[in-house]
Amino acid sequence: MTVTRVSTVAFEGIEAREVDVQVQITGGGNKMMIVGLPDKAVAESQERVKSALHAIGLALPPKRVVVNLAPADLPKEGSHYDLPIAMGLLAAMGVLPADEMARTMALGELALDGQVTSVAGVLPATLAAATAEKALVCPAACGPEAAWIGGVEIVPAPSLIALVNHYKGVNVLVPPQPKLAEDTGNLPDLKDVRGQETAKRALEITAAGGHNLLMIGPPGSGKSMLAARLPGLLPPLDAREALEISMIQSLAGELKDGAIGRRRPFRAPHHSASMAALTGGGLKVRPGEVSLAHLGVLFLDELPEFDRRVLDSLRQPLETGSTLVARANAHIRYPSRVQLVAAMNPCRCGYLGDPAMACNKAPRCGGDYQSRISGPLYDRIDLHVDVPPVSAADLSLPLPREGSAEVAARVAAARARATARYAGAGIRTNAEAEGDALNDTVKLEAGARTLLADAAEKMRLSARGYTRALRVARTIADLAASDVTARAHVAEALSYRRLNLN
Repeated sequence: MTVTRVSTVAFEGIEAREVDVQVQITGGGNKMMIVGLPDKAVAESQERVKSALHAIGLALPPKRVVVNLAPADLPKEGSHYDLPIAMGLLAAMGVLPADEMARTMALGELALDGQVTSVAGVLPATLAAATAEKALVCPAACGPEAAWIGGVEIVPAPSLIALVNHYKGVNVLVPPQPKLAEDTGNLPDLKDVRGQETAKRALEITAAGGHNLLMIGPPGSGKSMLAARLPGLLPPLDAREALEISMIQSLAGELKDGAIGRRRPFRAPHHSASMAALTGGGLKVRPGEVSLAHLGVLFLDELPEFDRRVLDSLRQPLETGSTLVARANAHIRYPSRVQLVAAMNPCRCGYLGDPAMACNKAPRCGGDYQSRISGPLYDRIDLHVDVPPVSAADLSLPLPREGSAEVAARVAAARARATARYAGAGIRTNAEAEGDALNDTVKLEAGARTLLADAAEKMRLSARGYTRALRVARTIADLAASDVTARAHVAEALSYRRLNLN
């Protein structure tokens, strides 16, 4: 009783863990069993496999077929087990070479007509195949995605019959080529924003240092408009960052046509989003919005309208740069190094402080509304800026001379200075610097140090608030091309740090 083997993967966060698919055909009975903690989708794969085999003119022998997914104590989820199970069966039936299957990793879903359809997670699976020094068989539609991992033999299978013909040498499948996503359309330009010079300056600092930003202002003052222009100020992803983001997008099934992009993600979930949608989790654990925005922007409009527990679930990702989803049988970690950009009205009606338009419950309504944001979350936001209403006179002014291109150039120069300063420390931006890495490089002037110490005492800044003000000051110095952090840089950084929302 020979056992044939094919490898596949089970996903734990962005990691792909190798799974050994063992197939045995024995006498007695006419039944197929899949064991090894399969979920409903995996258990149903036997019907898809049988139909796919029938579509290419084959049928299972009238014997007992056992498919074991090892290790048996690891939960198996998803439809990507179809293809490795079918390949293991074909090897057991003598259709495919068993010795070559043992050196192969595969994933893909089978249609009833034998087509191999796209699945999520091909990029991390390819990385696992490279580590295990095995060839990878994947859906043809996912081939460009897999091709980004070098040093791996990739077989892009459009159908089960094409795969059989490939291994028999009848029609060899051509290895796929990496594909880069095309940037569709121009990003919104900062030139479109009239007035709001303070908010524009805060947005530039946010982009240069990777900081978190909260904008507070009445309806129609341009908060969402400003946030939408932040991606146009950020530098494109380098190769390593693009791969990091694409691993998450691959798991979430959001890589279109297997193409990897160079734009930083911009995610803007609705305020009705659940905790699992925002931070990850669910019945079948998947990355949430905060992970899909990794190395990009997470924009939360109408911040107090989010459930308070959902907002507080962001405290760990904002502090550590990763999200830990805890389950009884596993702890799954997703990278979540994001820039949080939030916008809110000062109260429910939005016109607190305007005697002509505020409701009759002011100012108590403002306090109740703003108290929905917890102090610890508020303390994690580096810059707090008021966005006043735009007057008719501002709207009648000509377009500003300076747009996103000019600001993005300054942002790129500031980030280059930070990259050189933190070389070898594994730090990308000032927002990630802490401990000795920050203290040894901030180079505070004597006057700046005195100002920061006095302000920390009078404003009663927490240790976190002190550190974040220091990071912002260092970013302002980088924008000014200064090697030292001067008193003026610290003063501007402190001006963006409000004591409270009220």
